[in-house]
Amino acid sequence: MLKEGQIRIPSGCAISGIINKDGKRIDGGEIARSIAVMHDRSNGLGGGFAGYGIYPEYKDYYAFHIFYTDVAAKQACESFIEGHFDIINLSKIPVRKIPEITDEPLIWRYFVAPLPTKLHDSQLDENEFTLRCVFTMNTKLKGVYVFSSGKNMGVFKAVGFPEDVARFYKLDEYSGYSWVAHGRYPTNTPGWWGGAHPFAILDFSVVHNGEISSYDANRRFIEMFGYKCTLQTDTEVITYIWDYLIRRLKLTMTEAAEVIAAPFWEKIKTMPDADRERLTYFRTVYPSLLVTGPFSIIVGFEGGLLALNDRLKLRSMVVGEKNDTVYIASEECAIREIEPSLDRVWAPVGGEPVIVKLNQTGENKCL
Repeated sequence: MLKEGQIRIPSGCAISGIINKDGKRIDGGEIARSIAVMHDRSNGLGGGFAGYGIYPEYKDYYAFHIFYTDVAAKQACESFIEGHFDIINLSKIPVRKIPEITDEPLIWRYFVAPLPTKLHDSQLDENEFTLRCVFTMNTKLKGVYVFSSGKNMGVFKAVGFPEDVARFYKLDEYSGYSWVAHGRYPTNTPGWWGGAHPFAILDFSVVHNGEISSYDANRRFIEMFGYKCTLQTDTEVITYIWDYLIRRLKLTMTEAAEVIAAPFWEKIKTMPDADRERLTYFRTVYPSLLVTGPFSIIVGFEGGLLALNDRLKLRSMVVGEKNDTVYIASEECAIREIEPSLDRVWAPVGGEPVIVKLNQTGENKCL
């Protein structure tokens, strides 16, 4: 008889997210407790977290979290950073040595601002300048991986179960207004530090449960616009698609979700005129950005979270609310572990985004 752990679990991986709409900062230990409940959805080959609002003292600077394979890689990368950015602060990311996490790379953190002369000469805005520098470091410098590059946020990930990753990074010593978490069960790609979720670029971070059958079409399209998919996992491309649609094309979060999880043509034909015209336009202009295959994702961004299932809802996802706090997870038990008494709990339908934003943004709503 086959036992647990001896068979492939195609629906494996766990995702979880928390946000307080009033901006109240939540201890990182809370999200660690939530994801730990879903331990059996992971297999120890990747766990990670992203926290927003965790660096208020450096909120105006890009926070680079970087893995290095060795000192030579670190020296080469720091030379590049100094040539393009003003380094406000740099240090090792504090970690706790535990037996469950092994073979860790060098892990460093830099708070930086683009050098005015370099930014002026590039004729780019600071986000695009920073994004291109990150891709240069990740593709041109050997032994370097910038795995987090946003402002007032940071990603913490490793090979291990997520609860062990949380202890390793001392996550209970951080607090932020929102968190996302992931427990990985890789099916088609290797388990390695760079391949753990979340994936992030600038302020966007993505955790994902599922398998993307449209990866090659998605990748070929997004790489035409300067993005580089090098991390041996399909989730990476979703992160770049969000950045492209929201930051570059200025779509709303709802519109971006309508591109990524577009309704079937049969459903579009039955919609009111305005909806039918908009969705027909998206499906016609951006067919290569339609993400197919089973998925549930949580997208972190400055000031909010978004949760989205594939249009057939082939992966589980539950949302709960308690006062001004919203919880998202693969399973309801992961929500009730940290908030047993909910005001409301529901399972979003396939393709319908749940968008939660901070009150001060003027868009205090769950859609």
